[in-house]
This record gives sequence, structure tokens and C-alpha cells, in this order.
Amino acid sequence: MERELAMELVRVTEVAALASARWMGTGKKMEADDAATTAMRRMFDTVNMNGIVVIGEGEMDEAPMLYIGEHLGTGSAPEVDVAVDPLEGTNIVAKGLWNAITVVAAAPRGTLLHAPDMYMEKIAAGPRAKGRIHLDATVKENLMEVAKANDKHISEVVAILLDRPRHESLIEEIRSAGARIKLITDGDVAAAINTAFEEVGVDIMFGTGGAPEGVLAAAALKCLGGEFQGRLVPQDDAERERCRTMGISDPRKVLTLEDLVRGDDAIFAATGVTEGELLHGVRFLSKNTAKTHSLVMRARTGTVRFIEARHRLDRKPHLVLR
Repeated sequence: MERELAMELVRVTEVAALASARWMGTGKKMEADDAATTAMRRMFDTVNMNGIVVIGEGEMDEAPMLYIGEHLGTGSAPEVDVAVDPLEGTNIVAKGLWNAITVVAAAPRGTLLHAPDMYMEKIAAGPRAKGRIHLDATVKENLMEVAKANDKHISEVVAILLDRPRHESLIEEIRSAGARIKLITDGDVAAAINTAFEEVGVDIMFGTGGAPEGVLAAAALKCLGGEFQGRLVPQDDAERERCRTMGISDPRKVLTLEDLVRGDDAIFAATGVTEGELLHGVRFLSKNTAKTHSLVMRARTGTVRFIEARHRLDRKPHLVLR
């Protein structure tokens, strides 16, 4: 894929962040998500690519835009799979909490797993722990491996996971192993990314969350040289059949980075909506201007860029603000 596409995708996540940040703390998560989705879809029309949504807002009859199978871009090369989460953390924005982001990943056509909307068991860590953790290992074994990889005592290791009742036993295992815990309300894509940045202060992500978000996190970790594994958790016969149609006859199969994002040509972009440990949130300034903070990465080159941008809001035709 052309390197120019990386910068174009940042423009897409920026405008989605600018649109949704207006709803921070209002208690209106659906309005925040709609704002991000609408702005992102409009900006995609300007991107030189022939994209197809493989992970989006739902099936065609469930979502008015950014639905699975929708064509994006101007129709010119390159031909790419596109995975989006216009607003990862709708509840976060509604409540004015930390780490809401807008997310886009792209890879050559046919290389992103078309993950169904079901649960996925996940584990993620940064580059130092690559090849050293595994979903089939015990929680303590994984924590010990991460501690060794990062030259830490296990009491210095921080595991991050969603604060959910389904994780009660997992939380107890982590505590029993002697590690520390950071619980989050939402946003496990951001959590997975944060494991790859030592300055953020988290070392490993555990837990069960959405499968589509798992593919987005895998794209990010592939760009960062980290580790990610997932395992689908179908809840009923319909979801098990969905796995089979994807070519996964054994739903308990551990999906590696290569299963989720094949090859080495992926792009990942994200922009902060609310304040976070890695990305600053949108800041509205005087005279109809705003500042955004974004991350964009390419797997092929390993380049990681942080982009701080100032925007004249009255000169953004694709942005409709409330």
C-alpha cells in the first residue's frame, strides 16, 4: 500500500474525533457515535483507495453507513480491506472518562479477518514479550513471562482488563500471582495498544471483549511488533455457524497475529477523543480552532508517528458540529 494512505487515514480519524468530542460528558453516547460515524464516512469519500468495510458498524440492514461490505474511497488503487471503529468508547465519551479514540485499520484486500460480532478471548503485550505469551498458558505463566521480558519483578507488572463480572476469576488469578491490575470501563483496543508503550505503564492485556475490536487491536500490535492472540467465544448455534462460514471449524482455535492480519502490509490510525495516557483528547481552542493528537503506524516499515494538528473548524466541509 502507498505510504500516502497512512496520512489520509489520519485525516479520517481526526474528523471523527472532532465531531464526537463535542458530546463529551453529555450522557448521550448514541449521539456521540452518530457524529463520529457520519464525519468518518464523509471523509472516506476523499481518500484515494478502493476500500471495502470488513469490520464496521454492523451488517447492511443494521447500519446506515460504514456497514460490512460497503465500498469506501474514490475507487482508485490500492484495493484494501478496511476495519473501523468510529468511536471506541461511546460510554467513555458520554461520561467524560479516559481513553476514547477513533480508529481505522487498512490492509491489502483479503488479509484482514472478517471477524463476526461476537466475543473473543484476548491476550496482548508489547514487543519485548513477543512469542512469550499464549492464551493456553496459565495467567501466572503469562505474567511471569512478561515480567522476565520487561526485566521486572512480578509485583511491578500491570495487567489491564475490562471491569466486567465475567472477569472476576481472572482478576483473582492475577492478584494471586502477585501482579497489579488496572481496570477499565470500556476501550480494549486502546488498552492493547498501550501495552506496547513502556511509558504508559501497562504490560499485558487479558480478558474477553468484542471480536471486531480484536482485529483492530491485532492490526495495531502488528505495526508495533507486539503480540496478540484471540479465540472466538460463540454463545449459540448461530454464532458457531458464523465461525464455520469464516472457515474456522474449531471455534477454540487460537488465532495468531498472522491469522488476524495476514502479511506485513497494514496501516493503523487512531485519534484521541478524550484524554488518555497515550493520546491527548480533542481540545477546543479560541477562534473556532481545535487541536488533535493522533497515532499512525505502518507494519511494513515499523514507523510509528504521533501527529499533533491544529484545525480551523469553519474550513472543514466534512465536519458537521452540533
